[in-house]
Formats: sequence, structure tokens, C-alpha cells
Amino acid sequence: MAGETASAPMAAADDLSWAVVKMRAGERIIVNEALIAAYQAASSPHSIRALKSDLEAFDLWCRRHNRIALPATPETVADYLDARAGQGSRPASLGRYKASIAKIHQLLDLKDPTPAPLVKLRLQAVRREKGAAQKQARPLRFKGPVRDVERDKARGLNIRALLESCGDDLPGLRDRALLSTAYDTGLRASELVAVAVEHVIEAIDPEARLLKILRSKSDPDGEGATAYLSPRTVAAIAAWTEAAETTAGPLFRRVQVRRYKARAAVRGRPIDSISGRETWDLRKTLSKPAVKARVEYDIGTVALHPGSIGPIFRSIIQRAFDRGALPDVTADDLARLLKGISAHSTRVGLNQDLFTSGEDLAGIMDALRWKSPRMPLAYNRNLAAEQGAAGRLMAKIA
Repeated sequence: MAGETASAPMAAADDLSWAVVKMRAGERIIVNEALIAAYQAASSPHSIRALKSDLEAFDLWCRRHNRIALPATPETVADYLDARAGQGSRPASLGRYKASIAKIHQLLDLKDPTPAPLVKLRLQAVRREKGAAQKQARPLRFKGPVRDVERDKARGLNIRALLESCGDDLPGLRDRALLSTAYDTGLRASELVAVAVEHVIEAIDPEARLLKILRSKSDPDGEGATAYLSPRTVAAIAAWTEAAETTAGPLFRRVQVRRYKARAAVRGRPIDSISGRETWDLRKTLSKPAVKARVEYDIGTVALHPGSIGPIFRSIIQRAFDRGALPDVTADDLARLLKGISAHSTRVGLNQDLFTSGEDLAGIMDALRWKSPRMPLAYNRNLAAEQGAAGRLMAKIA
């Protein structure tokens, strides 16, 4: 087998390989570099980062508790998952940790400890105690929590108010284009930051555009898909790219802001009045003109990091609230709402708006590029209960 031992330095190690090399091993571990490289080539960067993060966390726990990470025993895996559950991890997260441990054992041709009955029963006990339901991102709907997305006025936390409150400076233009694109397309964070200027193509409607999606979570092989961009979003993108002078490459980039305070004029002593004092610093005696306050922007050349999308959304909401754009949201409401906002909020919001507008499941799955009905049904569970038979009856007799 071509590779290196876990105790020896590797000549061409990548991040995942080094993560394996540093893990606490109980025996001589052979790292098949070709297999690791093939796995990384076949996986998305997000999947690789998640696996590396999971392995580092597992190895750290093993070191602190004097356990062996490679190869791990069923008892070690079960105790680790119990410990993470005790720290608040939900069953879905525990399932991911378990899958990561299984994956590294498979890549290293080690016996996988995760199918053992002990591991399965411990996870079953956690699900029984905590429930298997995943925590859902709080939706960002276009008009907020309304029954009729066409006729009702916007209220509460809504995309329309957030877009209107974005400023006309470079950060505001970027944020407006980002939020509007995220809502129109329902893209995940990793897909959103992968959008390039050249991915925006013409549509039949001269004021609208189409967005080419080269790859997504549900399309790892890159068959590609297309999403609709409304005239509202097209205008926002045009304003951002023109101001940022961006004609190609990543559409959504970092904007660094530098603010300089105003400085009043300073009158110095005349130079010819200074004599016989060789220690004078002439720079301190000359007059200084007044300087106006100014702001400078530095636009990055690479795409935003996927992890920055959620914080950007929360910043947009906070600024909108501070400017009075969310009049029926209190400070207590805001604190509660912000806790649930993530990069996925626009995807959930679009899903719910499609549901309330009367779209069927097939149409929603096609618009959001889902291959399984499980997630769109889960996102609409609460709305389905509210608008179902019992909900309609209660609304009539209230």
C-alpha cells in the first residue's frame, strides 16, 4: 500500500492527511495518500472542512480522556457521543460525528467501530430523551409572517424592509444584492458565495435574469441548474457591480471600511522666529491644514466565506431595526429573532412563501432544487398546521 506511517512526516501532505497524522493512534497507522487525495477530489470543500473539524474534536476529547482515537473502540465512540450530547449536541449533529469517525476508519482501512450495538443503542437513548427533530433556521419571508403573500401588507421581520434599509454606500449595495439574490434563489451559503458575475445570464423577460448554478449540495456531480433572478435583484446586482467596478469573478466579496476623523487646522510658529534651538522639531511648528472626515473602501478579490453569510444577515437586520424600518418589532423581539437567523433563513423563507402562495410540493422542490420531499415538508410543517383544516375552522369561529 502506497503511503506513510502516522508517525512519519509526509512529503506531500494536505490538510486532511495532516489531521490524520496528528491523531492519537494506538498502533502503526498507514495513510494511503492516493485514497485520501481521491476522497478529497470527490468531495466538496465544505465536506472536507467538516470532516477535518470533526476529527480534530474527536482526537482532542480522546487525548483529554486518555483514549485512543485510531482505531477507536465502540466504547470510546459511544462515550464520546454521550459527552457531546451532554454538551448540548442534537441527535442530527451526533449522527454527523458518528459518520465522520466511520469515514476516517474506512479511509484508513481500519475496522469501523460505529455499527456496534453499543453505539446504536446509546444514540437511540439520546434520540428518545431529546427527540430527533432538527432545529430549524428562522425564516426570512418577503413580507414577514403573513397569510397572503400577494395582498397582505409586510409586517414583522420581512425581507422588503431589510432591502429598503440597506444603505447606498458600498457595504449597503453589496448587502442589498446579497440578500435579494439569496431570497430569489434559495441558495445555500456555500452556493451563494460561489456565484460569479458571469453566471448571471439573460432571460426572456428583459428586466429579469437567470442564474447558472454550477454545483450544489444536491448536485455533487455538477450537472448544473438554473434559478430565476427578479428585476428587483437584477437592479441590486447592477448597482453593486457598477459601484464596485466588478466585471468578472466572484460576485459577493468582502468590503473593508476605513473611517478617518476630521482634523481641525493647527497654526504653528513662524519658522523664522525659531533660532538658536537645534533641538526644535520643525514639523511640530509648521501649520497644519484642516482635513475633512472621509471614508475609504477596500473591496476584496475573492469570494466571501460561507460562514460570513449568517452574520451579514444579522447585521442587516440590526441596522434595519436601528433605523426604525421594523416598527412592529420590539427590542425583546429582535433579540429572540436574531438567535434563529442563519444563512439558511432565506431558503426557509422562500420555501414558506411558495407554500402560502399555493405552489404544490413538486413546484417547490423544483424551485429549490430538492431531490427529496423531506426537507420542504419539514420547513412547512408549522404553516401546514396553521392553514390546515383545523386552522381554517378556528379562524372562522374565533
